[in-house]
Amino acid sequence: MINGKRIAVVLPAYNAEKTLEATVRELPDVVDIKILVDDHSSDRTVEVAHSLGIPFFVHHRNYGYGRNQQTCYREALAAGADVVIMVHPDYQYTPLLVTAMASMVAYGVYDVVLGSRIIGGTALHGGMPLYKYISNRALTAIENIFLNVKLSEYHTGYRAFSREVLTRLPLRENSDDFVFDNQMLAQCVYFGFRIGEVSCPTKYFEEASSINFRRSVEYGLGVLKTAVQFALERAGIAHNPIFSEKGKTLEAGSDVYYEGGSPVARQRAASRS
Repeated sequence: MINGKRIAVVLPAYNAEKTLEATVRELPDVVDIKILVDDHSSDRTVEVAHSLGIPFFVHHRNYGYGRNQQTCYREALAAGADVVIMVHPDYQYTPLLVTAMASMVAYGVYDVVLGSRIIGGTALHGGMPLYKYISNRALTAIENIFLNVKLSEYHTGYRAFSREVLTRLPLRENSDDFVFDNQMLAQCVYFGFRIGEVSCPTKYFEEASSINFRRSVEYGLGVLKTAVQFALERAGIAHNPIFSEKGKTLEAGSDVYYEGGSPVARQRAASRS
């Protein structure tokens, strides 16, 4: 707990058996709630989560990274979280920054805090592929122009959010795929939430999650589409549900497509059936 706010860490997992324990072991003591959501992994991710005593939820099938995040945030809110930090369980981002990121939200400095791989200038040293680095910089420059803000990057998976952000944004209008991340930041800008960044070292290795080149291209095209949609919405030329005040939020209810893996998790999942 920080400043009287309950801190939750959510772990959107897919085949994270080899790196989950290392990630969880580095989470600081300020974390009050830990929740893992497994997107129908084919390895022992769920068994490892169970052995670590982490409440977990399991998707009935592989729905995608975006849908995984929706489940993560919904369950964190249901557990009473005031600040929610998404930490990838692939150990690519250091969990040691959770306290700093959570504090910036808990004390009201920012509504959203991003762990940036770019600010410290160590992304390439950490093993980020050159094509990913170049595309990151190019897409970020384009997005800063279209969204009229100045962030060092939009593509980090290390993020902290206030409860208000997660309850107000129409997140259920977003993609189930990787572009969910980008749509969410565009929504944060559109709805006027304050976004801060901290420098975050990163490391790329065999077990770390990373989408392939084809999926990276698809993601890049989705990012450009989101930027154009934002500009058209802001100009009043065209309207999209992801920027609508009446769009579907996480608190608006949803179909049950997952189940809990602990007594508390099972109880919350059953309450939706």
